Amino acid sequence: MWYVYILRSETDRNRTYVGITEDIEKRLITHNAGTQYHTKRYLPWRIETYIAFSDKDKAFKFEKYLKAGSGKAFLNKRLLGDIA
Repeated sequence: MWYVYILRSETDRNRTYVGITEDIEKRLITHNAGTQYHTKRYLPWRIETYIAFSDKDKAFKFEKYLKAGSGKAFLNKRLLGDIA
């Protein structure tokens, strides 16, 4: 399975991060270790939600969508509840 995940910073609740992985628990540990450029400033992170895909291409397309303009609006309104 492929997981598109949304992290929320515990130090800045308005900070989120969208990513993709095959091992969501291991990926969260990696983010919280501070070795990832895009997430190291807002440690620690927790998983807000994730969506599982059996198709790798669909998962990558969904991740890309969530990082684009209308996808960000969908993310905030439908998956996060308008935090920003």
